[in-house]
Amino acid sequence: MGRQIALNAAVNGFQTYLSDGFTEALDKAAAWAEEYLAGRIAKGRMTAEQVAEIKKNFHIEPDMDAALKQADVMIEAIIESMDAKLELFKKADAVCKPGAILTSNSSSFVPSRYASATSRPDKVLGMHFFNPALVMKLVEVVMHPGTSEESAQTIMQLSRDMDKEPILLRKECPSFVVNRIVAAINDAMLQILDEGICTPQEVDIACEKGLNHPIGPCKLMDMSGIDL
Repeated sequence: MGRQIALNAAVNGFQTYLSDGFTEALDKAAAWAEEYLAGRIAKGRMTAEQVAEIKKNFHIEPDMDAALKQADVMIEAIIESMDAKLELFKKADAVCKPGAILTSNSSSFVPSRYASATSRPDKVLGMHFFNPALVMKLVEVVMHPGTSEESAQTIMQLSRDMDKEPILLRKECPSFVVNRIVAAINDAMLQILDEGICTPQEVDIACEKGLNHPIGPCKLMDMSGIDL
């Protein structure tokens, strides 16, 4: 998700710094971005000139402090571990410029959890993208009780400028909007399977062909990770 969010920002004209604690992840992200952009040229979706401009915006930065110092907005997309996220938000709060907004792509944790680790709770909120982030248009922008209206509207506009269609959640809640609805669908799906009514494959066919969902709930659960 992180590399897709970063490349999406670069495609839309933002100077973007992608950083990770694991060098191997950054190497893979760089190779993936090269392959993706070459594919866009091959398919006639982008010109070589457009790709050259995008590459000027897309920076792989192994030094996380250096990346954070450049940021007007941080979008965190690390492992779904609260301890790891709190550590990162503490670091970002100490290193980022005073006016920088700190956001998280997580849908597992509400933003007030991170805000408590910073000295700028008014500039902390959720910015939840959907996978694949280069394609999916929705961004859930999530305020917590201490988020300022200015910060929320800044991230709403940033989402639009990244060619997304954001919705603003003025109250934080577990799973936000989409995943809360998905959870209800999954509850029904699991009950159907538990009762032996049909197979997982048939549940997916029912949702894909009857509800016009692009992917059935069993496939989606497998793709997202059953642990999540």
